[in-house]
Amino acid sequence: MNRTSYIAFASILVGCAVLGLKMLAFWLTGSVALYSDALESVVNVATAIATAAAVRYSALPPDSNHPYGHHKAEYFAAVLIGVLIILAAASILHEAYYAFHSPRQIEAPAQGLVVNGIAGVINLIWAQILIRYGRKHRSPSMAADGRHLMTDVLSSAGVIIGIALAIATGWQQLDAVLAALVALNILWSGWQVMRESVAGLMDVAVPPELLDQIRGIIAAEANGAIEAHDVRTRIAGSATFVDFHLVVPGDMTVTCAHDICDRVEQALKREVPGSTISIHVEPENKAKHAGIVVV
Repeated sequence: MNRTSYIAFASILVGCAVLGLKMLAFWLTGSVALYSDALESVVNVATAIATAAAVRYSALPPDSNHPYGHHKAEYFAAVLIGVLIILAAASILHEAYYAFHSPRQIEAPAQGLVVNGIAGVINLIWAQILIRYGRKHRSPSMAADGRHLMTDVLSSAGVIIGIALAIATGWQQLDAVLAALVALNILWSGWQVMRESVAGLMDVAVPPELLDQIRGIIAAEANGAIEAHDVRTRIAGSATFVDFHLVVPGDMTVTCAHDICDRVEQALKREVPGSTISIHVEPENKAKHAGIVVV
């Protein structure tokens, strides 16, 4: 099991611990806002399980049925995360509606808020770990899980402040209003996660700055060739696919052209980890004079 898988499975343990603390806070207080916070942690545990499974599956090497690898499995997990978030928000809105019309007395608020605060701190630390690791290793499902945890941290902070205000002002309906706001925040988070996942499933290109870097590497390393054109890229999880046409002199031997391709491919793989390169070699009469001019 690699480090990514260890972190993904650790998320399950962290999610269960936070869920236990938030359920305790809800049990102590009876607050529907704390119930909404606890329900979001149920989603966290479910999404942590989905992320762990996706990370493990996406790490499998290419096979005869999946010659380009299993990287997109992480995007399906991210879509599942978005769906679960939306279902949790709907459940919270349902409870908030009835709690607004039939306000509940908040019991033992101090103890409940302290317990919920501890859970929020744990989530904050773990969310930062997931986001940084997901960005560094280009794991969309792990980064999505981390961003969702950050929304949980923000909503938990808002719930704690709101419940304190409800107790201070005596306006019990504020508890239900807070729960509804938490649900809307969760819905926004779910939309963001699903939008990014759909972009990955649609073979989105690399960011412009990375494309410029790729084009610069080709221009610097393909000396002996004439130009490169029709550079295309796509991202699939932690993998980057790059293909382009390389124009060489018509009298160049296959061996020399192959050496240039090897040099460019090695440079790209060195600077763009996890990249797969496909190069189509063409004679000089195929030059478009509109691509990358080789240095």
